[in-house]
Amino acid sequence: MMEPLSIGLIAVSVLLVAGMAAVAGLKGWQNWLDFKRLELASQTGDHSLPPATGRIELADLKERVRKLEAIAAGIDL
Repeated sequence: MMEPLSIGLIAVSVLLVAGMAAVAGLKGWQNWLDFKRLELASQTGDHSLPPATGRIELADLKERVRKLEAIAAGIDL
């Protein structure tokens, strides 16, 4: 039979993990909503961001992917 202290520690651990998973899920959900808002704003013609911003972000993402691919391939930059 398990001791009450062990049962308590397991219960607290389970609650802590569930809380962390909930926070991570909510953060991901919020980021996804922000992404969709930005996507909709760019489609509806709301030009709150300069047009070059999208190209700069795309170029930055391509550069990051290139670096990650080089790391995965074992090439030192």
